[in-house]
Amino acid sequence: HGPAQHRSARQWIIVKCTAVLGGSMPVASTGVGIVAAGTSDMSVAREAARALCFNGHDAPIVADVGVAGLWRLTERLDEIRMFRVVIAVAGMEGALFSVLAGLIAAPLIAVPTSVGYGVAAGGYVALNAALASCSPGVVVVNIDNGFGAAAAAVKMLSMR
Repeated sequence: HGPAQHRSARQWIIVKCTAVLGGSMPVASTGVGIVAAGTSDMSVAREAARALCFNGHDAPIVADVGVAGLWRLTERLDEIRMFRVVIAVAGMEGALFSVLAGLIAAPLIAVPTSVGYGVAAGGYVALNAALASCSPGVVVVNIDNGFGAAAAAVKMLSMR
């Protein structure tokens, strides 16, 4: 395959400046969902969704449910509780990780994002909040690593 063939086969994810080469597996609903705290976290959430789709997993995104407006999260809890694995994406102080993990039974993969300003320190505050969470069942990937979260979810879902 030459460069021209690769160019025609790739799919761009513009907001994350990444590309997917080749075709995806057939997509089915497999029980993974993505929860994004704010609209600014959507590029990372979409990266995770696209990586899951490539691996055959349809992953709905529950967007803009950060704990600054807790009612937005509680209104969607029944839907979120249906997922077997939850990828949570949040920047700022990363409060979504502990709060959501305390409200659901599924394992939660925390994806801190570089969203925020001042002391949010490019995602380090959200990363440390996820790492220090006392809610059981929280696992953490690196800042802005939607792909890594998707890869972890695929492995979790493949275990029997």
